[in-house]
Amino acid sequence: MLVSRAKLIRLVAFDVDGVMTDGGLYYSDSGEEFKRFNSLDGHGLKMLRASGIEVALITGRTSRCVEARARNLGITHVYQGVEDKLAAMVDLLNKLKLPRDAAAYMGDDVVDLMVMRHVGLAISVPESPSLVREHSNYVTQRSGGHGAVREACEMIMSAQGTLDAQLAPYLQ
Repeated sequence: MLVSRAKLIRLVAFDVDGVMTDGGLYYSDSGEEFKRFNSLDGHGLKMLRASGIEVALITGRTSRCVEARARNLGITHVYQGVEDKLAAMVDLLNKLKLPRDAAAYMGDDVVDLMVMRHVGLAISVPESPSLVREHSNYVTQRSGGHGAVREACEMIMSAQGTLDAQLAPYLQ
């Protein structure tokens, strides 16, 4: 069931806090926000894009460091400050002319459930509340901000038969 769902995916959208980060919110004394991103996750996202999958970020918060991370990874579909994540996903699917079963979403909290229940493949992290895990097709072994995104990317590429091609250049 998981593999058949993953084979259809042409778009993966990710929440940021708790998925691409450990979920902590870090502020300096001046009020500047910091986030810790995982380099393994970043390379997984690059490989996923190179395998022909569109990548997007949909997050309820707005942060300059998310813009910088997206730019660094070549992610052009970035939705920040989103109150209605489902509306953002529907907008993205319409822009890309994709059916909902061709999309995956990776979230970690109840605010992500409407999107997760709308797409073909719902992914969460082990720290997610039980309700979120219950509505997930796949719960990563790795924690948010600690390789969970990489694990999800590799799972999808493996199901689609593209993972070996993405890893081959490093084995020569």
